[in-house]
Amino acid sequence: MKIFSFQKKYNIPSIDYGLIWTALLLLGIGLVMVYSASIDIAASRKALDYQNYYYLMRQSTFILMGFIFGYITFLIPVYFWQKMAPFLFILGIILLIIVLFTGVEIKGSKRWIPLAVVNFQPSELVKLFTVMYASDYVLRKSKQMRTIVKGFLPMLGVIVLTGILLLRQPDFGALAVITMIAMGILFLGGISYKVITGLIILAPISIYFLIITSPYKLKRIEGWLNPWADPFGSMGYQLTNALMAFARGEFFGVGLGGSVAKMGYLPDAHTDFLLAILGEEFGLFGVAIVLGLFSYLVLKIFGIAKESIQNKKHFSALMAQGIAIWFAVQGLINMGVNLGAFPTKGITLPLMSYGGTGILVNMVALAIILRIDHDNRSNMRGQYYK
Repeated sequence: MKIFSFQKKYNIPSIDYGLIWTALLLLGIGLVMVYSASIDIAASRKALDYQNYYYLMRQSTFILMGFIFGYITFLIPVYFWQKMAPFLFILGIILLIIVLFTGVEIKGSKRWIPLAVVNFQPSELVKLFTVMYASDYVLRKSKQMRTIVKGFLPMLGVIVLTGILLLRQPDFGALAVITMIAMGILFLGGISYKVITGLIILAPISIYFLIITSPYKLKRIEGWLNPWADPFGSMGYQLTNALMAFARGEFFGVGLGGSVAKMGYLPDAHTDFLLAILGEEFGLFGVAIVLGLFSYLVLKIFGIAKESIQNKKHFSALMAQGIAIWFAVQGLINMGVNLGAFPTKGITLPLMSYGGTGILVNMVALAIILRIDHDNRSNMRGQYYK
């Protein structure tokens, strides 16, 4: 009888359904908002045959592919990613080089490699590969992590190389996310506090020089600091329309499909500025729900990382923490850009914004988290059965 009650007490589910439902809600809300934000754009373009459902169908296809790739990823044991991490990161660097020569240019940026029916964005894949490589690096260099020469400088060289390739596209948003992922994992891996202090001092100086050496970036900063000085110009137009969309939405929004900003006033409404359309149609209430779901998702992933540490699965823990940092930083930057807290950057909202590569990679990353969580739960059941 005691054995029966003990089993019932430790009847641990094999998977975290809270994490799954949160991700599904974000994907579902994103799909609805992509359709709402893109319907007027799709209906007005002859190149798309005036199909209202064009972006909806493509986003649905990307999500379906994400489920397929995610399921395959879930079947792969975590140690495989640790073994392959250096090779995958090298592959990512090669793809970043290829895109500079064969990439298609859109709005002044070469970020996409044209494939048969879609454009592939290597920088999205490099984010995931950076998580894997940095996690493996910290474990390989665990005894040298507090040294600058052997612990920090090799990883800094890798980040600088990646940064040079990304700035050639240019893609400053991806560089910011990848840098934060790598530095976050190094910090969690026990890097010296002297290095962290030095980075905090050097980061603003580096950003300053990047801005003053690029007239285009300087104009963007000026447009961000005072968008109303030129609300119809190229630098203030997006931000002012995004802010007006939020203002029009007030607390509960104008209702699904009622947005005015998406009718040609706000560029990239279904990609980078999807949150502004959501804010207009569902108001502060809708934005708060999305923010709450993202917060819950990130905290859940950090919780899974903590369980991995308790189970002495250090690579799994670092990788989960890296993915949590990735989602948190990218989500925060996108929301900040929409609200005017950060300068305008071409960076999407994870799991929600339109984009094939982004959705696929996000879902594969979540599949890895689910595999880590599954291994943790299997380990807990194994301890019990022992």
